[in-house]
Amino acid sequence: MHGGRRREWRGRLVNPPVERASTILFDSVADLKRNRPQLGTYRYALQGTATQWALAEALTDLEAGAAGTALYSSGLAAITAPLMTVLGPGDELLVPDNVYGPTRHFCDTFLKRYGVATRYYDPLIGKEIGGLVSERTRAILLESPGSLTMEVQDVPGVCAVARDRDLVTLLDNTWATPLLFPAISHGVDITILAATKYVGGHADVMLGSATATADHYDRLQHVSWDLGHSVSPDDAWLGSRGLRTMGVRLKQHEESALKIAEWLKGRLNPLLHDMLDENMVVVRGDRRTADIYATEFNRIFNHYYFRSVTEATAGEPQSVLDASLFLSEDDSWEQKYAPGTLKSKRLALYQAMTGFTRA
Repeated sequence: MHGGRRREWRGRLVNPPVERASTILFDSVADLKRNRPQLGTYRYALQGTATQWALAEALTDLEAGAAGTALYSSGLAAITAPLMTVLGPGDELLVPDNVYGPTRHFCDTFLKRYGVATRYYDPLIGKEIGGLVSERTRAILLESPGSLTMEVQDVPGVCAVARDRDLVTLLDNTWATPLLFPAISHGVDITILAATKYVGGHADVMLGSATATADHYDRLQHVSWDLGHSVSPDDAWLGSRGLRTMGVRLKQHEESALKIAEWLKGRLNPLLHDMLDENMVVVRGDRRTADIYATEFNRIFNHYYFRSVTEATAGEPQSVLDASLFLSEDDSWEQKYAPGTLKSKRLALYQAMTGFTRA
C-alpha cells in the first residue's frame, strides 16, 4: 500500500515522520496568501502537516471515487461534523433506529436545539425508505452493520432513492471498513470511520475520518476546520501505522470472533452472531442488492453468502425479500426463511439494552 507515502513527505524514509507544529513560517505575506489550505499545502497546523496528510490520503485511496478525507480526534466527531456540514435549521434527517448510541444522543439533543428534526427508520427498510422522505428531508444516515444488533442495510438501494430525491447519504462504515465494503462505489456520498477501532487497531489512539465525493469534500473539510477539528500529528502517525496492517488484523478478528461465538453458544442467550447458523443475516432488497452483498460480504463472512429469493404473497411474487441462505457444513445450500423472526428478536434485544421503544 503506497497511499500517503509521497516522496516529498517522507524523503528517504519508508513512512512520513511526525511533524509537530503550530505556526507555519512564510517568506512574505504574498507567499502566505498564495498558500490556500488544502492537502499538501502548509498554512497553519490546524490544516495539518505531512503527517496528517499522509493518513488522509491513504484513507482516500481506499475508497474508489473519493475526492478527499477529513480527519477528526474521535469517531463521534467524524459523525457530528459531517452532519453539521449537510444539515441546517428546518431540515430533517433520517436515521436507522439501531444507530450508535452517542449518534442518537447528538440527534435528539444538539440537532434538535439546532432546529433539525430526526426521524428514525427500520434499518431493513431498503428502497421503501422513499415513503419516509418529506419536503424537509435533507439527508439519510446509514449504519451497516448496525450497532448492537448488526443489521446489514440495503446501502445501494437506499442511496438510489436518495439520489432520485437529491438527498445526501452518510454511512457509518466502522464495522466493515472500506476494505470489506467500499462505500462510495456503492453510492454513498460521505463515508465515516471511527478510526479508533480498526484503523488504529492497538487501543492507543482516538481518531475519526470522513471520506467524501467531489460534490461534498471541500465543504466538509472547510466546515470541519471552521468547527476547529484537528488531529495531532502523533495520533495521525499512529493511525497510518495501524492502517498498514488493518487487512491482516481483520482476517484474524474474523477467525477469533467465530471461535468465541462458538464457545458462547449455550452459555449466553440470546446470542447474536451472523456467522452462526442459528443467527441468520437478514437482507432486504431486490436481486441486484442481494448479489452485491454476496460479493462484498463474502470477504467478511467467508463461509457465509447472501442470495436473493422471491416471496409469494397471495399468489403474487414480491420483489422485496426478508430472508437469508447460508452454506451448511456439508456444503449444500439450505434455506431458513422466517419473515420478521430475526428482525423481531434483534429489535427486542436492542430495546432491552437501550430502553428505546419504537413509536
